[in-house]
Amino acid sequence: MKTFLFPVLVLFMSGYASQSVGQLPVKRAAVTAAQVSGSKPRNVIFILSDDHRHDFMGFTGKVPGLKTPALDRLAKEGAHLKQAFVTTALCSPSRASILTGQYAHTHTVVDNESPAPDHLVYFPQYLQQAGYQTGFFGKWHMGGGGGEPRPGFDRWVSFAGQGVYYNPKVNIDGRLVAYKDSAYITDVLTDLTLDFLKKRDRNKPFFVYLSHKAVHAEFSPSKQDKGRYQNLGIQYPVSMFSTATAQSKRFSKGKQADSTGRKINYADIPRWVRAQRYSWHGVDFMYHGQTDFDKFYIDYLETLMGIDNSVDRVLQYLKENNLDEETLVIYMGDNGFSFGEHGLIDKRHAFEESMRVPLLARCPALIKPGSVINQMVLNIDIAPTILALAGIKKPQQMQGASFAPLLKAEKTEWRNRFFYEYYWENAFPQTPTQYAVRTDRYKFIRSQGVWDIDQLYDLREDPDELNNLIRSAAHQQVAKELNLELWQWMEKTKGLYIPLNPVLQRKNDHLYEGTY
Repeated sequence: MKTFLFPVLVLFMSGYASQSVGQLPVKRAAVTAAQVSGSKPRNVIFILSDDHRHDFMGFTGKVPGLKTPALDRLAKEGAHLKQAFVTTALCSPSRASILTGQYAHTHTVVDNESPAPDHLVYFPQYLQQAGYQTGFFGKWHMGGGGGEPRPGFDRWVSFAGQGVYYNPKVNIDGRLVAYKDSAYITDVLTDLTLDFLKKRDRNKPFFVYLSHKAVHAEFSPSKQDKGRYQNLGIQYPVSMFSTATAQSKRFSKGKQADSTGRKINYADIPRWVRAQRYSWHGVDFMYHGQTDFDKFYIDYLETLMGIDNSVDRVLQYLKENNLDEETLVIYMGDNGFSFGEHGLIDKRHAFEESMRVPLLARCPALIKPGSVINQMVLNIDIAPTILALAGIKKPQQMQGASFAPLLKAEKTEWRNRFFYEYYWENAFPQTPTQYAVRTDRYKFIRSQGVWDIDQLYDLREDPDELNNLIRSAAHQQVAKELNLELWQWMEKTKGLYIPLNPVLQRKNDHLYEGTY
């Protein structure tokens, strides 16, 4: 494949009704871990993958022939949180939300270029203060940088930006180490994680944040997995050709999903969605023609195998060291990924395949095997959940909630809707700013800053989001109410002003010399 540029941990979340509103801090908050009396600190391993779709796992059956035995084991021996979402489907904002428990407009890491402000407090800092040994291994990716150590971790392993799949240069506790001999980043990070666990202080609880580069494009599987799925058939999604006049001959490896009985509202597909089909993030001009959809799809699946192997190695270590009963292992994706839905690839937008993520949790001492949790859990819930299970009260500035009661199958009041935001990026102008509110039935999407149609979908009747109901007379009251809720949420959480990124703008000023 030609080189092209563009641009997992397991946890829980809480409900709309119980969601607290954090205030934007103006200086670094005091890091004080308030212990819950009588609680027992629990070891936690949080494994975070990059761009992993919510349904691309063997046990879901979404991709016939795909095998992910370790992820399947997490679901079988623990819980599958089927309705897990991110509040911003983009790497840096989502990762900042996981670490802070805040919305993007609160922590202000609104895109992949924005640096994390100095006042932010990351939840591992509270774990440190409570006596935990903490380690970070992998992708940080907030506002550039060289992978230098960040607050909250006793052991630090990272790299600059997106990193590379083979022969990475890794920052280990402030020292740059260059790997050679075809060292594979997923294996390197797993090796260093297990080394940390082997050398830990046995008298202290531990928290591990294993943050993989995979499966971010450009996809590059390990040598042992290369070619594994080369003969796999591909089923193109129902909506893949809804924005095209005819199916292109370039899509030859698979077949289109059966659209019988599916109502597609061709008239009310937003213009920006139609236009993006032939762009960097569209199926007809992917990465400006530098790759092919079918190969792209297969490379993704093969690269995912490295993640599954990493999870397997972690679980094996826990079993061999009598830690597997009491240790909570959480697996999550930082955002979803489109593979042809609405003619798009990548993420960013507010369609289901972009905002939904895989979320699995295993701890036999805590979670009933084979549990399926259908409540809506968010990335901003990860921090308060892990803290709760470590016996630490939720800090006031966190906007998420602990979904620990859901894992324990306890009755609890929970959200029945959540809000989504994505801010227009200078580097990828094809996708406009997106605001959305999603309930257990409806989704309302606003495209801010462009003259284009809004969207309303009945997810119960139309899970593939094919029939935009925004002009439906029978749904005008629903659209009105959700639009009002969206604006009220933004006002309540101080999100009415779009955070700007002066660093990026200044970097590009040379493009406009002589025009102002």
